[in-house]
Formats: sequence, structure tokens, C-alpha cells
Amino acid sequence: MNNAEELPVSILEVERFAIHDGPGIRTVVFMQGCPLHCPWCSNPESRQQQTRLSHFKNRCVHCGRCAKVCPANDIIFTNGQVRFLRENCILCKSCGNSCPQNAIRFIGKKVSTAHVMNIIRRDKCYYQTSGGGVTFSGGEAFVQHKALMALLTACRNEDIHTAIETCGQVDPERIKEASPLVDLFLFDIKHTDKHLLKKVTGADRDTVWRNLDYIAKADPGKIIMRTPVIPGFNYSARDITAIYRLALEKGINRIHLLPYHVLGKDKYAQTGLEYTFPHSTTVTKPELLPLKRIGEEMGLNVQIGG
Repeated sequence: MNNAEELPVSILEVERFAIHDGPGIRTVVFMQGCPLHCPWCSNPESRQQQTRLSHFKNRCVHCGRCAKVCPANDIIFTNGQVRFLRENCILCKSCGNSCPQNAIRFIGKKVSTAHVMNIIRRDKCYYQTSGGGVTFSGGEAFVQHKALMALLTACRNEDIHTAIETCGQVDPERIKEASPLVDLFLFDIKHTDKHLLKKVTGADRDTVWRNLDYIAKADPGKIIMRTPVIPGFNYSARDITAIYRLALEKGINRIHLLPYHVLGKDKYAQTGLEYTFPHSTTVTKPELLPLKRIGEEMGLNVQIGG
């Protein structure tokens, strides 16, 4: 191990044997930290690089053991309900350790890049036989640039295929530095309207497009453009067609349409956050078939899901 691999990195989890987010069998490293504030985000606990207390109400039997062991007295039971004063939590994890139902968990942890590489190496034989590899996701992996570069370098040294899922809201210098070490960019393009994109997600379209353009000029085949199809935001033939035109302009052929879902909605309540997005109905794959056909008629390779 070299010193570069010993950097600290904040992660949500490392998912092994994944079959999405890139070709073949993959290990997906979910890194914490994101510059955006998309209201439909399915991983809200990844926005900041910190550990968060997560409470699963369906498991809780209100035994009160967690409150009894909390040294900061931050757990309050009233009228059959439990309330966590998360802003005062010292992350001692006594409450979680004492819970007989495993209703309290702590999401997010700081480990070393060497620790992450040890997990990645376990499945090298599967990468080789399936054409898979490692995907760095988030959050936004580029937020932890130094750790990401250490991991990319280690993967390249061991001939492991690398993919990065990115929102594109990244310092262009970071994209330039990482690009030679990345085999595939899963690049999110959420909207072409500059002002709407900024208002809803916090992204600067000029930065996103500059990064997309840089990668595409070097090798458009390294990009799969991904678009989450969101009701009330970009779920229209006009909006998606504008994204298709952008892909054609950049020479990008592969597009993934990601249907809006509410699978992450419970995470907000579990971690003490508020889910403010007004739509609560999942967009199904069949509903996206007309949008898929539009892209195919324009000569693009469009896939629903990713």
C-alpha cells in the first residue's frame, strides 16, 4: 500500500455484486457529500459528510432503553412517540447498541481508502469474468477529490474497470485530472433550462456542460448520459427531446432514462429530514416508452433504467 491509499473517506456503504451503474458485476462505493439539493433525492443522507442517526419506526417497540443510556438526554418519549434531538447527538452510538430491535442505526462512516480498496479487491475475479468493475457514486464522488483520486489510481494500477456517477457540478480541473483514470462516466443531465436547473437543484448549467464537453471531446464513448425523469420538472417530450439534442451535439449515443421513484422517501423521516417534493407517485418504465421511442427515432441508444 502506498501513502495515497491511506486517505480518509466518508462513505455511506460499499455495495458488492451490483448489476447496475455500469457493465458487468460491480462494486458500488457510495461516497458522502453533494453540492446539489435536488428535492427528489433518494439518498438525502449523502448530502453531507457526516454520520446521521437513523430511526426505523416500524421496528421500534418504545421500550425506552435508548433514552436511558443516552448521555446527552437527547431522546425524548412523549405520548407514545419518540423524538431525537439530533443536533445535540454526540454519536456515541449507545442508543443503537442498546436497542433490542435494531431500530436505531448510524448511517455514514469515515474509513480509509485502503479499507475501501480491500473490499474492492475481494471481487476482482467477478469483474474479470463479467466485464465489471467499480463504480464511485454518492452523493457526488468528486466532492472528496483527493480520496477519489487515490481510489482511481489504485484501481488503475490493478487493472480494475472504473466508472463514476457524477452530477457534473464539479471543478473542471478535477474532471481533467481524473478523466485519464476513468473508463466510464455516468453523467447526469437533469435539464437544459439554465434558470430552472439552478432554482430546483442548485446546479450551474455552464459548469455542468463545460465538464460534459471536455469529456465528450476526448472520447464521447466514455459517457452514458443519465436523466432522472421527474414529474413537474422534466417529464415532457419537449424537455427530454432537448436533452437528446444535447447528446447528439456532443456525439454521445447512450442515454439512460431513470424513472422517478419514492423508494428513498422513508429515509427522510428516518434521518430527521423533511421530504418536500410534492409528487408521490412512481413513474413506471412503460410510461417512459414514448420518450424512449423519440430518442431511438433520433438515432440514440436509449435505455429505461440504469
